[in-house]
Amino acid sequence: MKDLPEAERPRERLYKYGPEVLSNSELLAIIISVGNKKESAVALAQRVLTYGQSDNELMWLLQASVEEISSIEGIGPVKAGKIKAALELGRRINRTGAMNKAVIKTPQDVSALLMDQMRYLKKEHFKLVQLDTKNKVIAIDDISIGTLDASIVHPREVFLSAIKHCSASVILVHNHPSGDPNPSHEDIATTKRLVQAGDILGISVLDHVIIGDGTIISLKEKNFM
Repeated sequence: MKDLPEAERPRERLYKYGPEVLSNSELLAIIISVGNKKESAVALAQRVLTYGQSDNELMWLLQASVEEISSIEGIGPVKAGKIKAALELGRRINRTGAMNKAVIKTPQDVSALLMDQMRYLKKEHFKLVQLDTKNKVIAIDDISIGTLDASIVHPREVFLSAIKHCSASVILVHNHPSGDPNPSHEDIATTKRLVQAGDILGISVLDHVIIGDGTIISLKEKNFM
């Protein structure tokens, strides 16, 4: 970036005008910090963004592993680690802001809260949305990460978290990496087992929402609970 006039360098433009005026490649170039003998940090950043050959260059970067990013010529594990750390911070900030305002009244509220985070996951992630007496979200915990086909969930892990947060009720949420949110027999059986455990403990399981690619299914609405 030293070859660029000082006023055109991403870092200087950020200082002067703010981060919102920078392009994706300029923002990424600041994280990467330096290029190499062949290309500037901006050119390297642009190549990283287009490497995944995706319509959404930021989404491919969010989904890519450290190993995938570090395999790109000119990146390596250090730069890849910086990129993933920056993305994760942004995702956590977004999740925290949404959670602090969230009141769950319908399955669509669950979708608004978790769809963007879960629709592209390559494995099944089982989360527990925990609510107070007014259905305001007080915590969202990761309970298990399964294979592409199944997620292993035990009532002990689910309700230990709920008891710790003094939850009045909970909503079960997991994704289907296939993109199809229709429940399996295992999904239905697991839900019924957790509902029974919740009844014994006095913690209501309000719903089990399965997230697909842009679509959801509520087991409560489908009368599977």
